[in-house]
Amino acid sequence: MQRRDLGRFLFGAFGAAGVLAPAWGEEGMWTFDNLPVKEMQSAYHYTPSADWLAQVQQAAVRVGSGCSGALVSADGLVLTNQHCIDECLAELATPKQDYTVDGFYAQSREQETRCPDLEIDQLVESADVTTQVQDALKGLDGERYFSALRFITSKLESDCVDGDARTWSCEVTGLYHGGRYALYKYRRYRDVRLVFTPESGIANFGGDPDNFNFPRYCLDLAVLRVYQRDKPAHTGYLPFRTNEPEDGELVFTAGNPGSTERGWTLAELKSLRDDDIVPTLLYYSELRGVLEQFAKEGKEQQRLAFANLSDIENAIKDYQGELEALQDQSQLDKKAADEAALRDWVMADPGRRAHYGDPWAAIATAEAAYHDLVLRYRMLEQAWGFQSRLFDYARTLIRAAAERDKPNGRRLPEYRDSNLPAVESSMLAVTPSSPDYEELMLGWSLTRLRAALGADDPLVRRVLGRRSPEQLARAAVEGTHLDSAGLRKQLWENEQNIIDIAADPMIALARAVDTEARAARQAYEEKVQTVLRQQGELIAQARFARDGAASYPDATFTLRLSYGQVRGWQEPEGPVPTFTDFSGLYVRATGSAPFQLPQRWLDARPKLDLKTPFNYVTTNDIVGGNSGSPVIDRDGKLVGLVFDGNIHSLGGDFWYDARSNRAVALDNTAILAALRKIYGMPQLADELVNGHL
Repeated sequence: MQRRDLGRFLFGAFGAAGVLAPAWGEEGMWTFDNLPVKEMQSAYHYTPSADWLAQVQQAAVRVGSGCSGALVSADGLVLTNQHCIDECLAELATPKQDYTVDGFYAQSREQETRCPDLEIDQLVESADVTTQVQDALKGLDGERYFSALRFITSKLESDCVDGDARTWSCEVTGLYHGGRYALYKYRRYRDVRLVFTPESGIANFGGDPDNFNFPRYCLDLAVLRVYQRDKPAHTGYLPFRTNEPEDGELVFTAGNPGSTERGWTLAELKSLRDDDIVPTLLYYSELRGVLEQFAKEGKEQQRLAFANLSDIENAIKDYQGELEALQDQSQLDKKAADEAALRDWVMADPGRRAHYGDPWAAIATAEAAYHDLVLRYRMLEQAWGFQSRLFDYARTLIRAAAERDKPNGRRLPEYRDSNLPAVESSMLAVTPSSPDYEELMLGWSLTRLRAALGADDPLVRRVLGRRSPEQLARAAVEGTHLDSAGLRKQLWENEQNIIDIAADPMIALARAVDTEARAARQAYEEKVQTVLRQQGELIAQARFARDGAASYPDATFTLRLSYGQVRGWQEPEGPVPTFTDFSGLYVRATGSAPFQLPQRWLDARPKLDLKTPFNYVTTNDIVGGNSGSPVIDRDGKLVGLVFDGNIHSLGGDFWYDARSNRAVALDNTAILAALRKIYGMPQLADELVNGHL
């Protein structure tokens, strides 16, 4: 099991495995090879065919920023959300052209512009590799267990890539707490070009007040195109339905939910709440204030801070919702009762007790160890102490030089041969760097590092010396040459050069903390991660033995299918309607941010059918990572695009309530109306409808 990295972010969007009790209602993020066919047939008299599933799997893609998307034309057109490409928009922006605020509109293929550091992955196939992995881990614990896990997963991934890591990406993923392991093979699209995205004023209309709420009125849309050999890739795709779904209609979402903790033990959930979420909220709240102050210094500073501020506000509301969910004693009591029942079942039989032991107690001990080491691990390895793109470059270069000298199976996972092309792409991308912004973020991060570890900590004293955090940040940013993509390319291709420029202050800073950062990571992996993985696997095996396989695994940012229906819900104040329309948008607009409409929308009002559906809600089970997921009808046609959940969905990481959990989606008819009547892009609308250029 991998603990979530709460707090890693720089310029772009945000981007655990368990076993659950049998699902009821529309709950579940199901793998394609284990769908609840009987339940779907009973509730909706419908079972997806093999052809339907193959088409959906081929068209549903994973967006490297931590989102989902859908191929929607035979010429590589991809739909996702604007908030999923924040980093691309920031990288393409200039002081004179802010694509986040103003939008981007390619009127021809020649105007489609490559996102410097964005990859889209298409799942080609998956295989069950449980036997290979579990045989390699049998009888091992501690560092031996973790080394063996790295070795076997590296071998499986390397064999899968078969020497062509630029075309293919392979990942071994643990499902059901290691009760099952799957090998996923993806086709990589690394030439991803921006075609269209609207102004942030309509993509994020309502801003933070409307976030995780409904009614909503957002065109949270980005249209991309994947290329191969400088030409649009020819792909399978989802046909685009031109009429809106009906209230009560059966719909599916196919996406890559990022991480859920529904199968975690009570001890793990309490640790997540107290040791991760609470400090993360404090961290983001302080960072929000820092960036808000920076944004007041000028227009350029405001532009640089915008993407991060938007993501911070989203994260704060998200984590506040999760915190409230984990403070819901009634749900925790249900969790405790379910856990006690399984534990009693194990302990009631001497044979089961001998086989499974007491994994709940072992997990509680590991969480106590996590409490003791998490601060140092978080500050040094999870990068709370070093929020800087330039520092990231330096750390990556240093580690790549060290890791590539090792056998592939002994490397840190991110530096395996199968992953190196993605690391290289990020390292060599030509992206703008603002010295002022870098100094601000690195200086603030170093201040947080000193506050967290203490001014007398040997590492802090060694790193800062007699300088203040701001002085060190200024010297590192002003003295480094890592803002040059050409230099980074030389260093990446010739590791000896890193030694030759060891005087570069950013590389020197990364080198100064690397040994202790690695030690903190190793302590976490040995004392916490390995224990949670091993003991969680035993709990999974026990539940399988008692209940069978009528369940779905926790989310792992791999392809899942959920089913549900287009339907509103009931609040104490009354029913919440299923749909919003253009007329409601204009009623809600006040002329002041975040309810200020772009001028295009004000000018286009007389041309619009104000009854056009805009956003709607469904009962589909989704969480973070599902942003950009296609909403699909029973005929395999795309009828919308998920971009959010309602306020009740924030507890979806831990449990699902069909009465109130809702996915929020953008309606197809609104997309077509906007392209044709507001943005003057009929050719793009025609490609969506016809499925080709």
